[in-house]
Parts: sequence; C-alpha cells; structure tokens
Amino acid sequence: MSLYFPSADESARHTIFPGVHIKTYAAEKMMLSVVDLEPRAIVEEHTHPHEQVGMVLSGRATFFIGGEQKTLHPGDVYRIPGNVRHKVIVLESPARAIDIFYPVREEYR
Repeated sequence: MSLYFPSADESARHTIFPGVHIKTYAAEKMMLSVVDLEPRAIVEEHTHPHEQVGMVLSGRATFFIGGEQKTLHPGDVYRIPGNVRHKVIVLESPARAIDIFYPVREEYR
C-alpha cells in the first residue's frame, strides 16, 4: 500500500443510483471519483454543499445544472457550485466521468 499512489483495490466503491457506480480516492481536503454510468442511467436531481468539477471521459449524457441543460461529450467539463440542484441522464451508450469534490464527501470515503 502506497501513501502516494493508491491502487484500484484501495478505492471505495458505491452504487449511488441504479446504474451509477463510483470509485473514490480521498485526500485530506478533496476527493476524486471515477463514475461509470450504464446506458440510460439517471443521477436523480439532488444537491450537496460540496463544490464539484468534472469531465466526461466517454459516452454522452445530458446534464441539468441550476437552470441550464446541456448534452456533454468526451472532453466536456462541468462545474457545480455547492448547494446547486443538478441531475444527469445518460444517453444510449455507457458513459464514464471524473468528478472532483471539495471538501471530501465523507459518505463516499
């Protein structure tokens, strides 16, 4: 086990909505999450106090953040301020994204 290079075996794993699976890696003050989304999976509308920034790595998904909606493709970036309502609907193929949270989401540690 390395202090600086965590392996996939050391990640926490959660299914946060049906078809939405995450692997998380926490540092002292922030967290990285790799999100695998099944086709047509839905991240239900929710809010949290954490700031969130992410990037779609593969697939396509429609993001609803605050009053805006946009279909994102690989390489597209999103930012979600704390306490802003958001939702994601995956389109016809699987998708993968990376999320960074500040501060750490203790429930996903």
